[in-house]
Amino acid sequence: MIPAGIAGVKVLTPGTLTASQPPLESYDTVSDDWNENEYRIDLGSPAVEGGYWSGSAGSVSFDSWPYNELCIILKGRVRVEAAEGGSKDFGAGESFLIPQGFSGVWHTLEPTEKIFVGVHGD
Repeated sequence: MIPAGIAGVKVLTPGTLTASQPPLESYDTVSDDWNENEYRIDLGSPAVEGGYWSGSAGSVSFDSWPYNELCIILKGRVRVEAAEGGSKDFGAGESFLIPQGFSGVWHTLEPTEKIFVGVHGD
């Protein structure tokens, strides 16, 4: 349980969170230059994940995004490309939602940092 007082207020940086490297097997394909670092925060529920993420230029594809993910780009630029066609680019200061089950490619176009919250649906 997250403390309700000031002890429960957390800064989201790599130095204040728990390192958690996503397994490459969780992606369908991974570009040779793919590199990412993830730092998780306990949000008090197994249905909710979140933290700080950074990655260098590269791409990963997936058949089904594992949760509804709210992304807030702090630095850098990414492109989200749908398997059925179409793509959107996002940069620093922008936020977006990737729906659970989304199929496509995540392109990190330049070194990027983001804050994310993922909520698992039914």
